[in-house]
Amino acid sequence: MTAQTAFSAVAVPVLAIDGPGGAGKGTISRLIAQRLGWHLLDSGSLYRLTALAALRKGVPLDDESRLADIALQLDVVFRADHGQTVIELEGAVVTNDIRTEQVGDSASRVAALPAVRTALLQRQRDFRQAPGLVADGRDMGTVVFTDAPLKIFLTASAEERARRRHLQLREAGMDASLSSLLKEIQARDARDMQRSVAPLVPADDAVELDTTSLSIPEVVEQLTQLLVQKGLTEVC
Repeated sequence: MTAQTAFSAVAVPVLAIDGPGGAGKGTISRLIAQRLGWHLLDSGSLYRLTALAALRKGVPLDDESRLADIALQLDVVFRADHGQTVIELEGAVVTNDIRTEQVGDSASRVAALPAVRTALLQRQRDFRQAPGLVADGRDMGTVVFTDAPLKIFLTASAEERARRRHLQLREAGMDASLSSLLKEIQARDARDMQRSVAPLVPADDAVELDTTSLSIPEVVEQLTQLLVQKGLTEVC
């Protein structure tokens, strides 16, 4: 990277939003990116895509070397379609496929592997483009964009996150057990927080926000006001 490129990257503001699954990161990040006209990075989708590709190829989820190769060679396209993000893997639309519980659980296991995280690190950083980036993930503020001028850690109770996921699946016509979802969320939280590389923790300078009793518009408004206070946008 040249000095000019490095300067340009640092000059582009990043809103880093981290937190456990079900805290509302994806929806909130997308709405804020749309409101500001910024780019959006759903880092979790990259791990989900790696996991989905591995499952389809029959690669064991503990084969770190082969999984890292998959991550490096992901043939992925993100494109906008009527206000929504469409994700393609090897030419096929997988937007819904990567959101299943099986892929989500597999992604959590894949994300714990250092070689996979290294393989995806620069790909994530390449999303940083003017006029700004909203980065959604679990280590955006602690690893990927440590110089982000505003870091947020969204959370909510495990029970509330399970309830939200249960409702989401029902609306999509999928059957799921609320108690099973709660157990899966608790297990995923423990795995994400205890992994040796880039564990799920708030950055030292992150603003922590519990969304358990907040509506989506309320969270969007609070984060937008924080951006305004930081001088990162005039949108309010």
